[in-house]
Amino acid sequence: MQVSRFLKNIILIELFVPILLLTIGIYHGLMQVIYRAGVIHQSSVAKLDYYQGLTLHGVINAIVLTTFFAVAFGHATIAYYLKREPSKMATALSMWLMIIGTLLAAWAMLSGKASVLYTFYPPLKAHPAFYIGTAMLIVGSWVAFFDWSVIYVRWKRENKTINTPLAVIGTLVNFTIWFVCTLAVAYEVLILLVPWSLGWTTGVNVPLARTLFWFFGHALVYFWLLPSYIMFYTMLPKLAGGKLYSGTAGRIAFFIFLLLSIPIGVHHQFGDPSIGRGIKLTQSLLTFGVALPSFITAFTIAASLEYAARLRGAKGIYNWIWKLPFFRKDVFLFGYLINGLILFIFGGLTGLVNASYSLNNVVHNTSFIPGHFHLTVAGPVFLAILGMSIFLCSQLTGKKIFLPVINTIIPYLWTVGVLIFSTGLMWGGLMGEPRRTNMGLTYLNPASDQFHPYWVISSMLGLAGGGIMFVAGFLYFIVFFGTFFSKRSMEPVIAFPDSESLHEEKRIPVLDTFRPWLLLMGLIIFLAYLPAISDALNNTGKKAPPYLPTNPTPVVQKQ
Repeated sequence: MQVSRFLKNIILIELFVPILLLTIGIYHGLMQVIYRAGVIHQSSVAKLDYYQGLTLHGVINAIVLTTFFAVAFGHATIAYYLKREPSKMATALSMWLMIIGTLLAAWAMLSGKASVLYTFYPPLKAHPAFYIGTAMLIVGSWVAFFDWSVIYVRWKRENKTINTPLAVIGTLVNFTIWFVCTLAVAYEVLILLVPWSLGWTTGVNVPLARTLFWFFGHALVYFWLLPSYIMFYTMLPKLAGGKLYSGTAGRIAFFIFLLLSIPIGVHHQFGDPSIGRGIKLTQSLLTFGVALPSFITAFTIAASLEYAARLRGAKGIYNWIWKLPFFRKDVFLFGYLINGLILFIFGGLTGLVNASYSLNNVVHNTSFIPGHFHLTVAGPVFLAILGMSIFLCSQLTGKKIFLPVINTIIPYLWTVGVLIFSTGLMWGGLMGEPRRTNMGLTYLNPASDQFHPYWVISSMLGLAGGGIMFVAGFLYFIVFFGTFFSKRSMEPVIAFPDSESLHEEKRIPVLDTFRPWLLLMGLIIFLAYLPAISDALNNTGKKAPPYLPTNPTPVVQKQ
């Protein structure tokens, strides 16, 4: 599909800006494992504090990169599958809101005024620019979503009996989840945190702020993940040389995500005494339920890949796996997506540990938790972003992939690093190793009274894996920027590898409309979160004064 120069430039900017910032995010990821392994016995390097780096790493990688990419990929999928480009005014407004918001938040973090971690929990206090910038980034993504929704409604009026393309269903489901869940964090930021940060209020309701954050925070995981799922269903079978086993299965999976992605955030608050046990049990069960679309996807995609391998002449029960195009340069995106799927198997299984109240108590606030979520966000999410960003960069600039052999190796190198890294963190977590802690100052500093030799091996594993991930990330930057700045050799287009359906499936109206699913979604959220928010409002003490991450004493505010 030929795209206008305007849309091409918008997508490229929305890829280039976060990937440029990602260089900072990956650097601080490496620094985290160096600090934690006890290689550095100090609180800062190059005038950047440990907690400042931890915040930069989390916010850039988990919020900025993922939001920009989801919007850029959404522009591409809507334009490609519906053959209608987004509004220029809405698209430009969306992009500038996100860029300005990101720059505000980046200034606050880089100047050391917002070292409040990715979760920005109160009573840790950030500069107002951090909160306002984050809100602008979110609102900018809303503008793009509202514009796509208008395009979809108009397209559907003209194509009432035609199935909406699966990629469009996935994109709109993803941004519906994003819009609803970010309403809570927007309220938290604009109503609770900004006035408190400006000194207009003297305290903040911490249990309420945490509950509103996790209304957003776990659904955010699926906002990260669903672009990967869109690629798994609509592109991976074609890349493998086969067909999609069932498009209907994909629709069911997307709509289950719509129902269950949001009303499960309380499982992050199993340690919060302000939330009642009944609410924790209910949301724990719902969390197990959200594993269902992942199981559907696993079986559907596995069947699709096996079909592709059989077409290539594979025989036997398991030999078909080796017939897949793992290292072919012309379908390099396959390597990024299949490695993401492999990592997600382990990410999903360890996620079930976190969903269980009793098991969660064992690993709560230990390094097991980042070990788990790096298998998801650094697995299918990050690898899909890396692979698709190179794919779109090449197509929209009309340039060949720079160093194609290196590009083929990157996802496998990254996967090895993630597996080693996460194994080290989860092993250490089972032995009580804390998360979000500069262990080089204390627990892994032989000169400290708090030295803990049991965590040496696990933290060194984390360092080894993190080092491999850093090398893979460095190679990715070479390929991406090398492609971006090379000479143009073909016409700019968008040409996704579309997967055909193996079976001719009838259109099922309920799987081609949003209205009943949105109503059911609203009901489940209401039933799941009304008691939780009520508990957060009623089971709390005095409002907490602000703290800084480097000082356990409350900040004294001028009266």
